[in-house]
Amino acid sequence: MIIRRFSSRALPFRRSTPSSICSDSPQFRPIFPQICLARRRAFATEAEPAAAEEMEANEEEDTDPVSADPGDPEIKRLHDLRKHTRKLTGHYGSTQKSIYRPHESLLQPPHPSEITLELLLASQAHLGHATSIWNPANSQYIFGVRDGIHIISLEQTAAHLRRACRVIEEVAYRAGIILFVGSRPGHERIVVNAAKRCNGYHLFDWWIPGSLTNSQQIMGARQFKVVNELDEEVEGYEARLEERRAIKPDLVVCLNPLDYGVMLKECGEVNIPTIGILDTNGDPTTLTYPVPANDDSLRCAQLIGGTLGKAAEIGKSKRLELASLGIITFNPTMDLEPPKEDQAL
Repeated sequence: MIIRRFSSRALPFRRSTPSSICSDSPQFRPIFPQICLARRRAFATEAEPAAAEEMEANEEEDTDPVSADPGDPEIKRLHDLRKHTRKLTGHYGSTQKSIYRPHESLLQPPHPSEITLELLLASQAHLGHATSIWNPANSQYIFGVRDGIHIISLEQTAAHLRRACRVIEEVAYRAGIILFVGSRPGHERIVVNAAKRCNGYHLFDWWIPGSLTNSQQIMGARQFKVVNELDEEVEGYEARLEERRAIKPDLVVCLNPLDYGVMLKECGEVNIPTIGILDTNGDPTTLTYPVPANDDSLRCAQLIGGTLGKAAEIGKSKRLELASLGIITFNPTMDLEPPKEDQAL
């Protein structure tokens, strides 16, 4: 057995509390500043020689960082020295170039052409429900089974998502009204941001039954506005809009179709196309353009909702660019006469 001797001075054993270690303990108080000064001196010699000389001049002073004032210039100087050292040595080591950041799919959604299987896999779009509650109509979208859970084929997800992006881009290009719907926790920001990108509409609350099949009674009291080809509001049509029937959306995007069965049924009765996230326990016949994915994952909803909003924004940008050149890509309302000069005044 080898015994190594680290110190020639024996220190008495005493159970110390955190406060005694910081201020009252004599065996810890003189050692901690010395270690700090040694480390600071070693870093300052390589990073900032002038700071090292200043440390040696002030070494005899009490520079205990535990008891020092937070507004002390010594602490500020140490902080600046640490930043300077990090700047000099920060380029050493490995560098991660491609890092997955989930919040970027909401704030900066990817282009529809940038949808990859790796991105869908990172957003947990492949996870389905238990095999005991699956819908056999979704067998074409299922890749396999693992631990009693259906795995969704990401190739099917990518293909159907690109098709949905093409549909919503064309609707926005034709100045169609797009409604984004989502009522689960976290869906509010998704539908609001997607609607802002294409000047559409959003709903993050429960659906009122009859809003489409009996729209005149439920939505008839809503206000209308008239816009030109540049999406600028035109005044003077207020008197002519009072007797018009309620306007219905041209496309509905739903992030949780299982919770909006009544809305999807009404959309089918009035021939409004729908886009929605289809999980393994959903019914694909209720959606016009289903996107097989995990509807319980917030990351997946952010990715799909943000990508659809980005596609709609692309279609709107194309339409406005052509409208600025005098080319109109949609059919204006023919039964709405422009106001006369005396009525406009």
